[in-house]
Formats: sequence, C-alpha cells, structure tokens
Amino acid sequence: MFGIGKEKEIGTTLSPADHDGKADNADPQITGPETRVGGLEFNEYTQGGLGRHLGVFSTILLIVGAALLLWVLGLLLAGSGLAVWLELGCMIPRSGGEKVYLEAAFRRPHLLITVIFAVQAVALGCTASGCIVFASNMVLASGKEASEWEERGIAIGVISFITLLHVFFPNAGVRGMNAIGVIKIVLLVFIVVTGWVVLSGRVSSVQDPYASFHNSFAGSATSSNLYATALFKVLNSFAGWSNAAYVLNEIRDPVRTLKIAAPTGLSICGMLYLLANVAYYAAATPEEIANSGTTVASYFMRKVFGTAAERALSVLVAISAFGNVMTVTFAQARVNQELAKGGVIPFPTFWASSWPFGSPSSGLLLHFIPSLIVIVAIPFGDAYNFILDLEGYPSSIITSSSFWWPVAIFFMAGQAFQVVAPFIRPPGGKGDTSLPYWLYPVVGIVVLLCGVGYWGVWRVLMPVLGGYTLVPDHVALGDGTRVVVYRRVKGE
Repeated sequence: MFGIGKEKEIGTTLSPADHDGKADNADPQITGPETRVGGLEFNEYTQGGLGRHLGVFSTILLIVGAALLLWVLGLLLAGSGLAVWLELGCMIPRSGGEKVYLEAAFRRPHLLITVIFAVQAVALGCTASGCIVFASNMVLASGKEASEWEERGIAIGVISFITLLHVFFPNAGVRGMNAIGVIKIVLLVFIVVTGWVVLSGRVSSVQDPYASFHNSFAGSATSSNLYATALFKVLNSFAGWSNAAYVLNEIRDPVRTLKIAAPTGLSICGMLYLLANVAYYAAATPEEIANSGTTVASYFMRKVFGTAAERALSVLVAISAFGNVMTVTFAQARVNQELAKGGVIPFPTFWASSWPFGSPSSGLLLHFIPSLIVIVAIPFGDAYNFILDLEGYPSSIITSSSFWWPVAIFFMAGQAFQVVAPFIRPPGGKGDTSLPYWLYPVVGIVVLLCGVGYWGVWRVLMPVLGGYTLVPDHVALGDGTRVVVYRRVKGE
C-alpha cells in the first residue's frame, strides 16, 4: 500500500500466539525486517503496560467517544482514511498510529520521519480544545458570567483530573469513556428523533420545518480558505476513526477487534451526525443559526423546547467534551509512550514508564504539559478555533504521507486541499479568528520544520562535532516495557 515492498508477506504472517494460555489476549507473530522499524521488534513494543485488555465494545466506544463532539460533514473523507488505516492496523497491529506506518514507509534518512512526527505529536497532540468546550458550556449552563481566568481554571481542573484518573485508575478511566460514549449516542438519537417530530410539523415554535431545504446552496461561501478551515473542524469531530490505531497494544485480538470496531464506530457516527444535521436545519435556517450567538445544538434545543432545555443541553455538551478529553488523553499518552520506546525523545526510559499501575503515566504527563500551556497561553476567544486549525494542518501533512493507492487517493486529495487552501486569502482577509488567516498553517509548518532541525542536531551535527556514533541498546523496564536507549560510542 505505501511502498514497503513486502506488505503481502506481512499480511499473511499474522497468526495467533499462545499468550499465557488466553486466546483473546494473543499477540500476532509478525516477522520480517519491516517489524523492526523504530528500533525494537514487534513483540518488544507490545510488552509491558496494561496488556491487551480492550474488547470490541470498548474499542467501538473509543472510536465513537472521541468523535461525538461536533456534527459531521466529511463522512466519505473519513471513511476513505479509515479504509487505509484499517489495512495498515491489521498488517502491523501495534500502538502508535502514524508513527508505525510512517517508519515502515520512510526508512531513510534513519529516524527522520519519526522525529518529525514526535515533535508534531508532542507539541500539538493536546486536548486543550475539549477542556475549553467543557468550561464554556458549564459556565453557560450556570447562567452566570465568568471571567476568562475562571474559565481557564475550570479547563485546567478538567485536564488535571483526567490525567490523574488515567494514571491511578486506568480501568475506571476506560469504563468512564464507555459510559460517556453511550451518553453521547443517546443524546444524538434524541436529537434525531426530535428532528423527525419537527419535520412532521407538530412543533408550534417552528413555522416551516422545510425552509432550510428550499434553496440549500444559497449564500454558500466561495473562498476555498473558508472551506479548508471548516474541514479541519469537521475532521476533528470525526477524530475517533484513528484512535484505535494508537492503542492496539492494549486491544484483545487486535486484528479481529479492529475489523469489527472501526467500521462499526465510524458508521454509528456518520449515521447519527448526518441525521442530526437534518434535525438542526429542520428547526432553524442557516441564517438563524449564524445569528444565534450560540452552538447549533444549543439553538436547536432553545427553539424546540425553550431556554431551560438549552441550559440542560449545555451540561450534556460539557459531558461530551469531558469524554472527548478522556478519550484523546488515553490515546495520545500511548503514542507518547511509543515515541519514548523508540528512543527519539530525551530521557526515553522515563517517558516510557508505566509506573505505578501499568498505565503510561509519563506519557500522560507529556500530554498534560502542552495542554496546560495552551489553556494558559492562548486567549479564550480565539483558542478553540485556532487550536483545531493548528492541530489539523500539520496532521494533514503527516497523514497524507501515510496513504497511498487506490482508495487513499481520495483521502490524499482532501488532505492536499487542506494543505494548500489555508494560504488563499479569504473574503476581507479574515478567517474564523481575529488572528491572521495564514498564521495556523505557518505555525504548523514551523512545528514540522522544528522536527527536522531536532533530528539534524541529534543525529547528524552533535555526533560529528562530538566524534561519536549513536548505538541503540534495548532496555527492559521494571514492568517489562522495552525501550530503545541510544548510547554514545566514541570513534576509534
């Protein structure tokens, strides 16, 4: 698929292994040179931590849980991405997502692609946006005014609580994600059913439930910059489709589970999002929604049920955002741990640690730090949109590098559009924040270039100046986790 050279061989060497006599915890035995990408053998990467403990239900809700925050417009684009991700995940069922697939595709220069991904993942893989949504909706539900720093305090409390929960009570964290995922599904089903009632004409507060559908494309934007920016938000709402690939080390019978959970989770999201969109536009026209000064879901509830229902929905949206933070934190910490296992970030044995309860505690800390910085540093008025745009831009470059032929061409075309279009000047020169419209793609590119610079200093410049070479050693931590530690060896 992406030019490895022996992809068919990998795909045919998957076989169940006897792992403590439990078939559902079996690790597939992957052989061949491709399995050593990143420094460790496949089975070394999957050792330690909590082991394979996530089943089909938890994996479905891991995908659904992170996605049910915003409504979807890009189902086909996400579906094409999932189709490729599913094949790659079944070929190499190991945690890490893009890291694993990029290492297999781009072997030279050695570790360059891993370092670029590491800088992007650590710097931009935060969950500040979900914390901001939680804080804003809780303040709205209370009916009181809150200062920006009061909202920041709520957001900091959320990321702190969730980090500690995943560190000290990892199983409770998984159960919490499952519970909130179910709540999200129930909420979406309620909105969809309410939309059917509105379309039937039985809601007196909606005079014409078909007004939005008479001339659906009237007043549409003509700037590709605006469409690209909107698409970043759309794909963020569907971010859960790649979550399972980040935590495959912890999924029981990963190939079978991924084949069931991934398309099921994406199908649930796609169906509910599309039907929810119909419900929203049955209750209000695009002009009403744009001028409402609130989210489309909140305005929907206010229009149909009144102000009290709008506040109640704000609580549910806050809970949904809380679940989104839980899910992304859970997955991103595993990515950080995989990067540490590969030895490409400083102090790898510390960041790869699963002490004290098997969860990637240091990886969670590495996720917590940039999230905290973003919450504290970026003005709340522009924070949410800017963060989504900034996270999405370099991610488009990274993911498009992982995808090739044939269904992936559609996905790559969408990613290419998102890479180019943000530089096209929108009407009036203003994007969706008060910041310059070109700022987030520029910052995103700078982040990726920082990865190139770090690799050049670490792998090329310092060894030349210091007269040494970097030799990888495989180190086993106390819980069995295997880590690559690069040792400096002086030249003769």
